[in-house]
Amino acid sequence: MGNDFFILMKPELSLMLIIFILLFLKIWDGIKEVSTLLMIANVLLLANFVAGFFLNKEGVLFSGMYHTTSLIALEKNVLAFGTLLISMMAWDWLKKHEHLLEFYILILSTLLGMNFMISSGNFMMLYLGLELSTIPLAALCNFDLDKLKSSEAALKMIMSSAFASCILLFGISLLYGTTGSLAFSEMPAHLDGGMLQLLAFIFVFVGFAFKLSIVPFHFWTADVYEGSPVAVTSYLSVISKGAIVFVFVTTLLNLFGTLGTIWYHMLVISIVMTITVGNLFAMRQENLKRFLAFSSITQVGYILLGLTNGGSAGSAASIYFLIIYIFSNLAAFGIIGMVSVQTGKENMSDFNGFYKKNPLLGWVLALAMFSLAGIPPTAGFFGKMFLVTAGAVKGNYLLITFAALNMVVSLYYYLRVVKAIFVNPNESPMEAIKGSWSVKIALGICMLGVIATGFYSGIYDYIVSILS
Repeated sequence: MGNDFFILMKPELSLMLIIFILLFLKIWDGIKEVSTLLMIANVLLLANFVAGFFLNKEGVLFSGMYHTTSLIALEKNVLAFGTLLISMMAWDWLKKHEHLLEFYILILSTLLGMNFMISSGNFMMLYLGLELSTIPLAALCNFDLDKLKSSEAALKMIMSSAFASCILLFGISLLYGTTGSLAFSEMPAHLDGGMLQLLAFIFVFVGFAFKLSIVPFHFWTADVYEGSPVAVTSYLSVISKGAIVFVFVTTLLNLFGTLGTIWYHMLVISIVMTITVGNLFAMRQENLKRFLAFSSITQVGYILLGLTNGGSAGSAASIYFLIIYIFSNLAAFGIIGMVSVQTGKENMSDFNGFYKKNPLLGWVLALAMFSLAGIPPTAGFFGKMFLVTAGAVKGNYLLITFAALNMVVSLYYYLRVVKAIFVNPNESPMEAIKGSWSVKIALGICMLGVIATGFYSGIYDYIVSILS
């Protein structure tokens, strides 16, 4: 039993050990060299990611409140890998920040909460994990202490998160009142589709919708993305959103499977509103962080399209797309972060003629845009193809046609960025941007992922195999 505890909770125990090591380094204050501290933090994150591939075992702890499977292990590894990439890309920014270790302690605390949330077998564990992942994240939004926008972003983040958590908790309490249990293994047998249970499900759905920025619960997203530091914005965009998607997929299919007809129609309505609003507002944005905020809202709409499948094919397509999305979005945020740290520029017009003095970085950003738009042969094309194919199983061809046409519409605003880089004239283009070796390696990994993930079918096949 003792060995099972350490093996099953390996990801969480690993994160807690890293947090304690960083706390010790902070209290000891014996290492003054910032580069050394950054190297230690990144080596620990790399070790945490590598450890995720060994000694994995399926099992249950704490009377079913915590459980792990091959799929859950994969999801945790994806989040750990994304966090490592964000840390590497944030090297130049963190090197100038006085609260470097606090950043890592907070970000690992949120990752710990996400791990508990993904492994939850009980609504109480899910809620505690959600809060542990949210509260430190609000503090991270305010990590640019000298910027008023950063404080505003943190306030909006904590207020919207508190509101969403209250709605989710009220839905959970109604579910407990009507089923007499909070355990995921026991609750489905007591779901009969009564009016009070439907109301409870709507509250739970809305709670997740706030976290995922599903329209019309998306209003906080652009302001928080714009005001937060680029590293935190990228974390919000891919890691936080990815964790919620993982839990949302499991909750819908495994817990509320008996209410499939209800949530299918709710998903269809959400898809139409989310993709439409995301596209329309992305067209208008000049600030690149706000632009990627509305881009991420649109991408969530496509993820929901895969979930309308209602089976393992839809889940596999959504998880596969999230892996591709991490590579694509982090590549874009990596370039924006480099430029922001060295020049303070974040607007689209600032990138006019960017290719002239930064040809390699220009191509990286362009390929990231191509992948987000779903242009072949990038991995984004294959990801969206699998999502559309999964959604088509239900025979709702009107919805599929709508999604496909909106992919064409999205080409306009993604190619605006490419046009700014290569075509738009600029008499004084941005000077050559120099990044650290850490940033260059992270961008190289992202580019490899954007190009190779779509052609290498092993990743998708593995996800399908552990879901079937």
